[in-house]
Amino acid sequence: MSNHFSAAYLKFPGDDARLDLTDLFVFAAADPGKTVLIMDVNPFTTGLSATPPFLMKPEFHPQAVYRINIDSDGDNQADAAFSFVFAETAGGGQTGTAYYAGGGAARRSEPGGDIIARDIPVGFGASVRPVQADRLRLFTGVRSDPFFADAEGALHGFQWTGHDAFAGKNVQCIAVEVPDDMLGDQPEIGVWATVSVHRGGTLVQVDRGGHPTINPFINPEYAKDAYNAGHPADDVTNYLEPWSRILQDNGYPADEAAAAARTVLPDILRYDRTRPAAYPNGRGLTDDAFTARMAFLTYGKATGGGVGPHDDLLPDFPYLGPPVHPAGTADG
Repeated sequence: MSNHFSAAYLKFPGDDARLDLTDLFVFAAADPGKTVLIMDVNPFTTGLSATPPFLMKPEFHPQAVYRINIDSDGDNQADAAFSFVFAETAGGGQTGTAYYAGGGAARRSEPGGDIIARDIPVGFGASVRPVQADRLRLFTGVRSDPFFADAEGALHGFQWTGHDAFAGKNVQCIAVEVPDDMLGDQPEIGVWATVSVHRGGTLVQVDRGGHPTINPFINPEYAKDAYNAGHPADDVTNYLEPWSRILQDNGYPADEAAAAARTVLPDILRYDRTRPAAYPNGRGLTDDAFTARMAFLTYGKATGGGVGPHDDLLPDFPYLGPPVHPAGTADG
């Protein structure tokens, strides 16, 4: 898993697949001077969304706030944020609203700032319907899951099976192609995604992530849900010591464990826009982050992964391949 099934005991946050953040990608757009930000949710979406709940069509949670946070000055706080909210599914369709906030508004949990697009159509089929919103392009909808990993092999002592557990699976995708000046004037930015949901009149954060393949593998079960509710600014204080001990238990010398833990703490994906995107400098859709993480967790003992990138990626926005049917055939 990347961040799939990120609640305790490989469940969905809030027992709802629509709230499960699966991946975050950050890389240069094909159009110069722009950056692509992609967050995926709702793992294994096909004709029916993952359970619970059962849904006749996959959808974004209508009480949720899906957010991509941008730190442009290295203080582990959001300086800009893109937030997405979605209406109830009606007549077989769903629409969303996108917000862009800067400054203090980017640090508030509720969507704020400027509305950059309304009535964004959620795509359920193979056709791509990006929305042009001033200088930005937006896409929301079902896409083929780009993450690749031999999950079964990782769960059984790194005896690789050659089976990609994520091939032929779908996710709900939120993709933004944004001019670089909207992300800050420094070359390096930090990015993380969050999913929150309204409960009893309060917006509650239930999932988050920057680096791939962190919470599902490194945190013990009792710590996963609290981690999902946390903020990157608190990560070093809360997790440096326990994660260093976990890495020592996995073979790291004591003097190297803390340094290794600091490479993923705080859990913010850094991207220097003057250099090509390749994890851990941003993250492209073909980066083998899973194999890199398994090597990281085992002090280099786990090598190879046995599977490679998916072959259905698109050359242009939103880059993720078309959705697939449960049998693995393209959805027209």
